[in-house]
Amino acid sequence: MIYTAIDTFYLTDEQLRDSPSRKDGIDEATETALRFYGCGLIQESGILLRLPQAVMATAQVLFHRFYCKKSFVRFSAKRVAASCVWLAGKLEESRREPKHIIFVFHRMECRRENLPIEYLDVSSQKYSELMHDLIRTERHMLKEMGFICHVEHPHKFIPNYLVTLEAPDLTQEAWNLANDSLRTTLCVRFKSEVIACGVVYAASRRRGISLPEDPPWWTVFDADEDGIQEVCRVLAHLYSLPKLQCIPVHRDNDSFTIRRTPWASKESPASAVASDKGTPVPSSSSREKDSVTKAAPDKVKGKSDDEGKPLPAELNGKQDPAVNLKNEKLESGVDWSWERERERPRGRDSYGMSRDSDRDSRCHDSDRERDKRRRSRERSSGHSDKEKSRRHSSRGRGDYYSSHSSREKDRHRHH
Repeated sequence: MIYTAIDTFYLTDEQLRDSPSRKDGIDEATETALRFYGCGLIQESGILLRLPQAVMATAQVLFHRFYCKKSFVRFSAKRVAASCVWLAGKLEESRREPKHIIFVFHRMECRRENLPIEYLDVSSQKYSELMHDLIRTERHMLKEMGFICHVEHPHKFIPNYLVTLEAPDLTQEAWNLANDSLRTTLCVRFKSEVIACGVVYAASRRRGISLPEDPPWWTVFDADEDGIQEVCRVLAHLYSLPKLQCIPVHRDNDSFTIRRTPWASKESPASAVASDKGTPVPSSSSREKDSVTKAAPDKVKGKSDDEGKPLPAELNGKQDPAVNLKNEKLESGVDWSWERERERPRGRDSYGMSRDSDRDSRCHDSDRERDKRRRSRERSSGHSDKEKSRRHSSRGRGDYYSSHSSREKDRHRHH
């Protein structure tokens, strides 16, 4: 059992030899190659995503820690590398969008495996599968590490050590060695101080610059000689390895691309076994042809049997005229689709005429109802209108007579 706490994720050699990948049948060389390959993916994707070196370093440490508890057989190195980049970007406050990470890993796989670079559609099923797997793998990582993701890198110790040793010319060489050490399991075996001393020692040997050895300079920085020698040995072994490719040990398909294989090239397991034994096995197309040729005589035989049987009485010469016409058309072999096309507009016109007639009838009904309501209102208000007209007429006659009498009086006065 590996217990994790802040800055205490360090394993012994026995625990590394008894890793979950070894229990699943993966040897030491294959596990080392897969770790190297996954860290290479992280480094290249970080460059393409323009991430700081701290993010790439943190992602590689998380990658090694995760595979100290899980196997390469159960979790794909490609998918875990993508999730490590996403998680490390959030830890180092240089977050990138998950779709950008998926696009970068998709393009890297196409270039590494010499595949045609195709656009990965965000609405495709492959993209949704990659997105869900990215989130799911990140949850697995956080669960296995107990949400303790603190990482301390050897890079921050290198400048101070070289200033103390008065050897600033070794800064770039030691920095490069520290970046390369992240591809090995040194980050889960030794503390950052020991790794920093080991890369400074290796840089001094490569550049031919002597460092004080009486007393040994590494004792000042809480490091021992055995640890420094082990760091140098692991780095020398790393540089002796060739450029590694992905070794397919994962059980499921872990590709970031959509690989199209022709269906004709696929063979069943039975045919493959038979071909290995030397027995000729017909292909799928030949089997289909044989089945068709076998089925044809059966159909002919069935037709002859049906012709010999008498027809029912209700169907003998009493078929529907439409059915007879259809049979005649089929027998003649003429394409009657133009007649169907000519009949369709008629159906539409008749349907449209029926709809227009229904609309007109509804309009007539509404007009009738409106006339009835108007007549009833007129009948109810008829008496009141007559009384008003009588009052107006009597009032008009009175005004007329009064005005006439006043005119006569004025005339008499004038005379």
